[in-house]
Amino acid sequence: MSVLIASSVLRTCLGDGPQTFAALLAGRDGRSPLRPGYPQQLRVAYGYQVDGPAGPYAASRWLADCARRAVAAAGVDTRNVRLACLVGTGLRELSTVEATAGEDLAGVPAHRLHFADAVRAAVPGVGDVVTIANACSASGHALALAQDMVELGDADAVLVCGTDAMTTSMLAMIGRVVDEPTERVRPFDRDRHGVLLGEGAAAVVVVPDHGRPALGRLLATGLSCDAHHETAPSPEGIVRAMRDALTRAGARPADVGLVLAHGTGTALNEPAECAALCEVLLAGGADPLVTGVKGAVGHMSGTAALANLDVALRCLATGSVPPTVGLRVPLAEAAGLRLVREEPAPLPPGLVQIDAFGFGGVNAVTLVGAP
Repeated sequence: MSVLIASSVLRTCLGDGPQTFAALLAGRDGRSPLRPGYPQQLRVAYGYQVDGPAGPYAASRWLADCARRAVAAAGVDTRNVRLACLVGTGLRELSTVEATAGEDLAGVPAHRLHFADAVRAAVPGVGDVVTIANACSASGHALALAQDMVELGDADAVLVCGTDAMTTSMLAMIGRVVDEPTERVRPFDRDRHGVLLGEGAAAVVVVPDHGRPALGRLLATGLSCDAHHETAPSPEGIVRAMRDALTRAGARPADVGLVLAHGTGTALNEPAECAALCEVLLAGGADPLVTGVKGAVGHMSGTAALANLDVALRCLATGSVPPTVGLRVPLAEAAGLRLVREEPAPLPPGLVQIDAFGFGGVNAVTLVGAP
């Protein structure tokens, strides 16, 4: 059984959801020099940062704003609706801990690493609030759990959120795994050099299908956790997640018209993702368009799946698919895939597939359709 997405709110380096989508259609990106204060030794000079100083508990503040607006847009009244909340994140409030390093860490209580306080302050009357720290597919896993909760009657509605702020430790990692510092994210490009971090937050409200207005239909999320390698993706694990999504949705590969790819611009992700798309979709009779957003907003860690979802919903609403910012010459492994580049493309009929893959082979693939 499918459920509905009643609202979606996004905040990226490019602005809110409408501003981000307009920038994507125009082929613009939100890359900027890293904020002052990051060490020179990081070998990272750029990021896709939310405007203004981050400061302590930035991820919580961005999350609270998106959560409040998503609940209001969905028309959910917590006085008579059992609203639960699931927050997907890759880094939690690690940036706040890092900023306090060398000082008294008692000033960062353990429960503030999670987001219950932020959500409860923004959405009075919300029920259970659970934080899922599940790498870069965290908010995709939260979507899967939200659908289960609504279908099983464990909640009348579920607020699904994602949030992440940039951290020095993650910047240090991405700066040390490339031969030369990465200048920009170039998904599916032959000459891609690596990933850069993005930050921001997103929130959607998932509700039962009772004939109410909605932005889209959440059909299914397929999951896999293959533990293939600490960081390297496994095409076989991604294939399992894609097939799981199709099976749960009762859909065929040929039903998929558009893929919002994970597309990190790294040496290993793109060949693995291309191989999985060819094995599952192309071999199954599909010929979808494929696009990605990380060239414009960076890698938003645990928020990545919901950022893709917001863009997918706007594709369904407008009939337009934005190009992959940063893509000039496709890599050889993408032969046969209809990558969207340079100009927006008309949305093909069919479902939209949203890919999100994380370290350790924690994968989530979501299928959505028109309401």
